Amino acid sequence: MGTTDPAPPQKPLASPDKSRIVEAVETRLPSPRTFKTLTALAGDASNRRYFRVEFNESDPHSLILMQLAEPEAFKQSEEAVSGASHRITELPFLNVRTHLANAGVPVPGLYHYDQGAGLLYLEDFGNLTLSEACRDAKPQVVEALYRQAVDVLVDMQIKATSPADPRCLAFHRSFDTPLLMWEFDHFLEYGIAARRNRPMADGEFSEIRDEFRKIAEQLAGQPRVFVHRDYHSRNLMVDGRRLGVIDFQDALMGPATYDLASLLRDAYIALDEGLIDRLINYFLDRLEERRHLWTERDAFRLLFDFTSIQRNLKAAGRFVYIDRVKGNPKFLVDIPRTLGYVKRNLHKYPELVTLRKLLRTHVAELQ
Repeated sequence: MGTTDPAPPQKPLASPDKSRIVEAVETRLPSPRTFKTLTALAGDASNRRYFRVEFNESDPHSLILMQLAEPEAFKQSEEAVSGASHRITELPFLNVRTHLANAGVPVPGLYHYDQGAGLLYLEDFGNLTLSEACRDAKPQVVEALYRQAVDVLVDMQIKATSPADPRCLAFHRSFDTPLLMWEFDHFLEYGIAARRNRPMADGEFSEIRDEFRKIAEQLAGQPRVFVHRDYHSRNLMVDGRRLGVIDFQDALMGPATYDLASLLRDAYIALDEGLIDRLINYFLDRLEERRHLWTERDAFRLLFDFTSIQRNLKAAGRFVYIDRVKGNPKFLVDIPRTLGYVKRNLHKYPELVTLRKLLRTHVAELQ
């Protein structure tokens, strides 16, 4: 398998029209405000841009302005294998936000959507991510915050899954075997071939894919729940006593282990292994309280670890993609931590010995 020729770094979006923002703030919001300042915020790995608009008034004193961009090729190809056949009639962010808000999940309120300019005026959850809140916190504070994140996740899995809403895009796409394999292939293409600047031999590629397919089919065969798909410490905002959920537009149906693996095997923050064990049990306890029982906890843990392997490999490949294709190298520093999780899980299960031997010849962190 060869590498994809790197595309030139994508041009940044032009700054939004300030006069248009002032007009919207003063006339289009549910409660008109007086514009004060517009401040650009640090972006994420997407093509969107974010700004904070401050007002002279309070309650609220500010909002978040999301500036949209055309879907990148990565997302377009991902959608092509996700089983999405539902005709999209509105912006995925708005579609999924409505469903989550109706389910009681703490997502940002929508004040106004300026479709012509591609601008969304959203509730401001502040600057403090879960990642930042835990950076220098005492262990008991970290555990309390993560228990809160698990509480929100359990609520989301139960309330956003049933009853199914055919109007929500998430119910028309799923983590089936083709999508899981597409993500594995993304790792092979970028996490191995592009990262080493040389293609893999066809035989090596097919042997690894055969092992990946075993994991993909096992995960795809699990009962499906609503999956945020990027439920990690940088997409959870600590806003007073509330934990706000953002970046949910790629939601779909998938295994109950997926969002939990995203949260606890996070590329951006390493949690103590004892804490991870406690949080997995806490998650299962909370589900049991809501009459969603996993009778075999050992089986759940195996699925959690296999999901973590899939999720972490996809993330490692994605970080190289962001560097090579989008010209943004800042996520490369997170690859060793992410692959460290994979190495731990590969050594944990005898049935993964073949995959471990195959991967360690191509990935230094897995040796």
